[in-house]
Amino acid sequence: MLGFRLTTPAQKFVAFGVIALGLLVLPFAVEALLGRTWVRIIDVALLFVMLALGLNVVVGYAGLLDLGYVAFFAVGAYVYALLASPHFGIHLQFWALLPVGALVACAFGVLLGAPTLRLRGDYLAIVTLGFGEIIRIFLNNLNRPVNITNGPLGITLIDPLRLGDMSLSRHYTLGDLTIAPVHSYYYVFLACALFSIFVSLRLEDSRIGRAWIAIREDEIAAKAMGINTRNVKLLAFAMGASFGGISGGLFSAFQGFVSPESFTLLDSIMILCMVVLGGMGHVPGVVLGALLLTALPEALRYVAPLQQSWFGEVLVDPSDLRMLLFGLALVLMMLFRPAGLWPSRVRKREFAEG
Repeated sequence: MLGFRLTTPAQKFVAFGVIALGLLVLPFAVEALLGRTWVRIIDVALLFVMLALGLNVVVGYAGLLDLGYVAFFAVGAYVYALLASPHFGIHLQFWALLPVGALVACAFGVLLGAPTLRLRGDYLAIVTLGFGEIIRIFLNNLNRPVNITNGPLGITLIDPLRLGDMSLSRHYTLGDLTIAPVHSYYYVFLACALFSIFVSLRLEDSRIGRAWIAIREDEIAAKAMGINTRNVKLLAFAMGASFGGISGGLFSAFQGFVSPESFTLLDSIMILCMVVLGGMGHVPGVVLGALLLTALPEALRYVAPLQQSWFGEVLVDPSDLRMLLFGLALVLMMLFRPAGLWPSRVRKREFAEG
C-alpha cells in the first residue's frame, strides 16, 4: 500500500524511532501550526480511538450490533466523577479509579449481554439502543429523593489526573518550553490508546478472538464446532465495555465536568460510524476512522468565516453542513467502499467475492 516494505530489523527500528519521535513532538508542532485548540481536539480524538476499539470488539470481532455503547462511556465517566469530586467528598487516585470504572462498566456489559444472547441483527440493535437511553435517563433523574448523580446539572470540580505530586491541570516549564494541561493529557491519552491498540491486536490473534470471528461469520457453525457461544458473546460485551469505562474515566478527569448531555444516542452512532468507516474488525482502520470523524467536523468550523468573507453572511450553518456531509460520506462509503477505508485483507476479499 505504501509502495515499500520494511524487511530488515534495522529498517523497522528506524521506522519505529521516527514514528515515536513524531508522536512525542506532535502536540507542540500542532500548536505552532494550528493553535492550542487543535491539541485539545487531538486529545479528544485519542479518547474516541479507545472507544472505537472497544466497540470494534463487540461489532467488528463478534458481529454484535450495539447502538448503546456510549452507556459504558457514561458509566466510566460517572464512576470517576463520583469518587474523585466534592460531590460525595471522596477523592481517590486515578490509578485506582480507572480499574474500578473498567470493572463497573464490564459488569454493565454483562448485564446488557445476558438478556440479549438470543437476539441478532435489528432486534439486538433496538435492545442495545434502549439500554443506552435508559442509562442516560437514569443519570438525568438520580438526583431525588437521594441526590446521587446531581441530575441534569452534572458533577463539577472533578479531580484532574495526578502523577505523584504533579497535577496534569497545571502549566509547567521546561527551559523555554511551556507544557500546558492539553500537552500533559495528550501523553497520558496516547499511552492509553497505544495500550488499547496492543490489547486489540492481541485479542484478534488469540483463541478468543478467533472464536468471536467464528460467531460473527456463522454462529450456528461455531456452536457446532464446540464454541460456547453464550460465554464468548458475554466476554465480548464485557471486554468492549471495559474500554469504554476507562475512556470515560479519562474524559471526566480531562473535562472536570460531566453531565448526561455528554452521552447521547448521537455519540453512540458516531462511534459506530468510526468503526464502519475505518473498517470493521481491522484495528488500523478503526483508528483511522476515529481520527477522521473527530477531526473533520472540527475543520468544518472554518467554513463559517469563509462564507462570511465570500458572501458577506453565513448561508449554511456549519452544524447543518456537518451532518449533511457526514450522511453523504456514509452513503458514498456504502456504495463504493463497503468494507471501509482501510479494511482487513480477509474482509476486503469477502466483499470482492460477494
